[in-house]
Amino acid sequence: MIKLVVFDLDGVLVDVVSSWVWVHDHFNVDNEDSLREFMTGSIDDEEFMRRDIELWMNQKRVNISHIEEILSNVPIMKGAKETLEELRNKGIKSAIISGGIDVLARRVADEVGIEHVVANPLEVDDNGYLTGKGILNVPLKEKDKVLLELHASLGIGKDYCASVGNSQIDVPMFRHSTLGIAFNPHDDIVKKHADVIIEKKDLTEILPHIQ
Repeated sequence: MIKLVVFDLDGVLVDVVSSWVWVHDHFNVDNEDSLREFMTGSIDDEEFMRRDIELWMNQKRVNISHIEEILSNVPIMKGAKETLEELRNKGIKSAIISGGIDVLARRVADEVGIEHVVANPLEVDDNGYLTGKGILNVPLKEKDKVLLELHASLGIGKDYCASVGNSQIDVPMFRHSTLGIAFNPHDDIVKKHADVIIEKKDLTEILPHIQ
């Protein structure tokens, strides 16, 4: 019996590839070089976030309220509200574990009714301006560690947990879940390691598999 469902954010609960890229697009910048270096291990998570945030600032001060405004337009994935309502009706707990921006993760959690959120905040000064740093709560390649901490804090182990993700970054969570669902899959690696694959972009499609 599933007692906890853990969701990735980008591409799963929201219908965009990345919350970071959504902000990049607003400022008309891209992080392709940094992404390549991160994926090959040349830079770590903190440096990856620092470079991304630096692109937005470009010698200008940026207030967190501006980022909130940009992310307020990110579309919620079809079926997300209905899915979370059904999980609540069944007494199943829910969580977000995402390397995405905390601002968006918390907005989505409030809108669809998710209880636990772990994502990466943007560091701000006393006046709400970005300092140029991110706060690392979720290492992109080690989401399993965050999931294990959540298991411990909630007292819900692997055998009672399902995880829903869309990329190879989410595969470590599958290893610590009795059910791994590749929703709107972004790559073949996540498909290979999933118990269930759902191509249709409607989150209610996961419900028949949550028992």
